[in-house]
Amino acid sequence: MALAPNLNHDKLSEVALAILGLTAFRDHHVVRAWKSMDWDLLDVLYRKEWIADPKGKAKSVVFTDEGARLAQELLTRHFGT
Repeated sequence: MALAPNLNHDKLSEVALAILGLTAFRDHHVVRAWKSMDWDLLDVLYRKEWIADPKGKAKSVVFTDEGARLAQELLTRHFGT
């Protein structure tokens, strides 16, 4: 399903990255998370250079260094108490 045009895609991508960060884990020298989100939304995160290209057979996606850092920051910003 395509992302609805009436949504704020910047806010949505920030919250999606924060939530994706909840399933993040370190695998050798990269941070990964399971691909459990809408493909269109994963593509937005990829275009923002927060994750590596999600297309492929792997069941997880690799965070960029910036994406891993930002995921923690956004989680605190949007959901911290």
